Amino acid sequence: MAEISKGPHIGVLSSRFPSSLYPGLGLPIRERMFRVARRLPLFVVSPTPWVPLEDWFRQNLNPGFRPSIPEYEEQQGIPVWFPRFLSMPGPDMLRLPEGWTMARGAYHRFAALRSAGRLDLIDAHGAYPDGHAAVLLGRRIGVPVTVTLHSDGLNCARNPGRLRKLRETLGGAARVFAASETLRQFALELGVPDGRVEVVGNGVDAECFRPRDRTAARAALGIPSDAPVLISSSPDRFFGEKDYNQLIEALPALSRRLPKLVCLLVGLDSLEKNRRATLEAMVERLDLKETVRFLDDLPPDELPGILSAADVFVSAAYHETPVTTLLEAMACGLPVAAFDVGANRELVCRPEFGELAPLGDPSALKTAIDLALSRTWDRMTIRRHSEAYSWDGRINRLCRAFTEIVAAWRTG
Repeated sequence: MAEISKGPHIGVLSSRFPSSLYPGLGLPIRERMFRVARRLPLFVVSPTPWVPLEDWFRQNLNPGFRPSIPEYEEQQGIPVWFPRFLSMPGPDMLRLPEGWTMARGAYHRFAALRSAGRLDLIDAHGAYPDGHAAVLLGRRIGVPVTVTLHSDGLNCARNPGRLRKLRETLGGAARVFAASETLRQFALELGVPDGRVEVVGNGVDAECFRPRDRTAARAALGIPSDAPVLISSSPDRFFGEKDYNQLIEALPALSRRLPKLVCLLVGLDSLEKNRRATLEAMVERLDLKETVRFLDDLPPDELPGILSAADVFVSAAYHETPVTTLLEAMACGLPVAAFDVGANRELVCRPEFGELAPLGDPSALKTAIDLALSRTWDRMTIRRHSEAYSWDGRINRLCRAFTEIVAAWRTG
């Protein structure tokens, strides 16, 4: 690890962070912030949802319900705490207090680190409840807060109660980092001044993610060299079984035209077991057991080999896909088939990079996948496009912003 400067101490707040139980959850957030940690002192607090009697609930009713995460882990030399917060399953109305309960659950850890001189700024990932909890904590403890706005922020706009919380959150942040230009415009529409919101998206490690030998990659998976191969992955629990449904539903028609078709679904360990079971049952019902392969979460150094075995990367999400997943696939030379939404259209900005379908049209997505499988792609052109999204520039901007915000806070 590079030598850490004497800059401000950053406390990351994110309920979507990898753990020994969910190693594939929130990997883009960890990659982003652990790169910051090479330059600035940093710790992570990742609140985990909890309800009374959940241990009894797991034992007697639903074994896959919210498995317990360890209270503390050290990851790559960085301390990561997992305090619990009250989160009631069910309708949105029951979840509106989660910003407050998350702040309460995380308060003692942040307050202790502030008293020890190890906290100068809270950087939250996600609009609600994470961002809202961070703003509440910042006010009580007396530190500035930044909020990194990911695609889940758009979901808040569909619920009036959450939208109010979101306005409060963004209004209370010293700076809003938008993961895409679409999200920056969204923040501006909610009243965030232009000078307090900027696009700082995630990047790609082009040294790790690069094309590997296709023949060897397929042989390792037992896939014939002449089989058309789709792949979809997401290290984010907001990319759930409903999004994978769109892809699975398109497969019967595709497999009739392409009998050797293989579809790899990677990263479903981030879903609760009962949600993954829903997808597995759907695959069996549609007679796709010979087509679909479920792969566990993989460490970053193993994922390029899996990507290199594929022909097309598919995102079937109705919301913004985590940018990192598309960039990693494109760095391995894969074209993208996805809905025309948010950062997807920013990355797949030319026909040389993939096929986009109108948002919310599953039939059009199937056509986009079919076209992508039928075309011949210049994989090095796709790879070079991804290289423009290196981490270095993004981390420079983040560290500079954190330092400026804390300096202004201290003198203000």
